[in-house]
Amino acid sequence: MPMHHALIVDDDLDSAMTLRELVAGERFTVAVAHTLRDARRQIAMQQPDLVLLDLKLPDGSGMDLFADPQLIANSEIVLITGHASLDTSIEALRLGAADYLVKPIALRQLEGVLARFMKPSALKAEVETLNADLASRGRFGHLWGQSAPMLRVYEQISRVAGTAVTVFITGESGTGKEVVAQSVHDLSRRRQRPFLAVNCGAISPNLIESEIFGHEKGAFTGADRQHLGFFERANGGTLFLDEITEMPLELQVKLLRVLETGRFMRVGSTVSQEADVRIIAATNRPPYQAVAAGKLREDLLYRLNVFPIELPPLRERLSDVGLLAQHFLEGINEQEGRRRQLSPEALERLATYHWPGNVRELRNAVQRAYVMAEGELIDDQWLPRGGPAPVAPAPAAAPAAAATPELRPPTSVPQIEVVTLPIGTSMAQAERALIEATLRHYKHQKERTAAVLGISLKTLYNRLKEYAADGETLP
Repeated sequence: MPMHHALIVDDDLDSAMTLRELVAGERFTVAVAHTLRDARRQIAMQQPDLVLLDLKLPDGSGMDLFADPQLIANSEIVLITGHASLDTSIEALRLGAADYLVKPIALRQLEGVLARFMKPSALKAEVETLNADLASRGRFGHLWGQSAPMLRVYEQISRVAGTAVTVFITGESGTGKEVVAQSVHDLSRRRQRPFLAVNCGAISPNLIESEIFGHEKGAFTGADRQHLGFFERANGGTLFLDEITEMPLELQVKLLRVLETGRFMRVGSTVSQEADVRIIAATNRPPYQAVAAGKLREDLLYRLNVFPIELPPLRERLSDVGLLAQHFLEGINEQEGRRRQLSPEALERLATYHWPGNVRELRNAVQRAYVMAEGELIDDQWLPRGGPAPVAPAPAAAPAAAATPELRPPTSVPQIEVVTLPIGTSMAQAERALIEATLRHYKHQKERTAAVLGISLKTLYNRLKEYAADGETLP
């Protein structure tokens, strides 16, 4: 294994010498600089593969080294700071740092950074390979599509994957948020460690804290042994928290504390553990509406939303439908051991449908058409027809005296129920009015209702359960 060269830039003599002893070994030779001037001189003499860079130096900020990109163009930069802050994360990303260590530096934390070491040129080469595959096949890693909205998503993934910052993915249900999270992980320096996906809406509120943070033996009735939570099982890797708005608010407080301190405690323990994981969160709710509705803490949103990625619904990238359908069909052909293909009529039908359930609905539609096809050619007989009529937007003004949301049909489209909301309606009331109106419109077909609203079926059931507990039904 070839030797790499590391440069430690820290004005604290004891800290610098301790770091030098810890870093030096089979993989690294080490040089030390105590000022920016000395650091520039060391870099000029030997280009470092890894730079451990203190933020506060006698002759300026460690960030000043980024002023000359060519100076550290092929060096992995890890910042050393006295405290982890949101501002530090954003600035580190903008300038190209891969990670940061928090003083006092724990040995396990440093070992994790060294184990994940990868030269920027290697990451760039991988992105170039993915872009070449995109141009030839329409595929970017696990993702398929060549539309402009998806090209933007690929660019964002390429930019953020090699850093340590938190990613927040938004988009309707079925748009592929977990696939994006997996793609970020696979392009990151943590790729050799686990990727764990947790659906916060699918775990009982009574168990979710134990599942995420773990518990000690005897912590509660039935806890007959120690249990490692997702944070420990994903150690060194990536933890994907899907449907984050379904996490109980009291647990959101604890998650916020982990993001701020890098430490957590198992249920029933008084000893904190280091959390060496990268967090990627996702929601199918508009985040600020979730905050207004009391489903997401505002401070947690700001801590998660360091690097937002918004996924487009499939109806906004219909040019990708044929490519996606062929991809799903190839997978089914391989699984079933039989070659079938989509007819031109089938492809045309797929490309004109509205797809309220997004990519997930498309995959299911291809699967169903494959099963129902009698020969080698899949026609359009069993494919969805047309598209669901969108719910008409509410008028700009509403009667000020109304005490509750008023539901009345418009004169131009009598078959569509319109939700009209007075000024002063809370986000929770508005959401409830829309859910109940949509459920009525689709004759209480819950799967269709959830797909049109862009939420998961589990989320819809949770909402309806909440409304039933209130004992009131909106008119």
